[in-house]
Amino acid sequence: MLAVDQPLSVSAGKPALYRVADTSLRLYLAVLRDVHNLSERGRSQAGFALFQNRWSSWRGRAVEPLMRASLEEAAVTGDLPWPGVQVVGGWWNRQFDPEIDLIGADRGPLASTVHFGGSLKWLNTPFETHDLRQLRRGLEQVPGFDPEHSGLVVVSRSGTQLTEDVDLVWGPEDVVNAWRP
Repeated sequence: MLAVDQPLSVSAGKPALYRVADTSLRLYLAVLRDVHNLSERGRSQAGFALFQNRWSSWRGRAVEPLMRASLEEAAVTGDLPWPGVQVVGGWWNRQFDPEIDLIGADRGPLASTVHFGGSLKWLNTPFETHDLRQLRRGLEQVPGFDPEHSGLVVVSRSGTQLTEDVDLVWGPEDVVNAWRP
């Protein structure tokens, strides 16, 4: 029922995050329960508005485990530019500032090498230069991330509008292709 996520880096991190493992149950608890309650009280329009309000935020968090698993699958099959990647996770500190969506390493939760760091934006807007700057600032705090040797990954539902280079950009088709034989 519960999944435990731990920060992935070359030094032990805290705190672990617990989440409901079942995506449908997570959606129900985060959004649909309140929508259902409003509908039962005859306020279906308010329920629909609430759903629209919470959907993008929920979707962004809900796809994180899938994106990490997809990148891990691509790493195992040799489809990433870093052959040493075996585990893909995230990183955060006790203040959750910053939260890095994607960390690729040789093992986890305590890695010996961080091969890449990245960001996941599963929104209706493209990943832009200010998002990349924010990612780079956050990666400075990740133990084991070396800007000279570690890569940058961007996973975006709506593409990118970058003026700077990153090592890997993934979109929806890349996620699907990671699972094809």
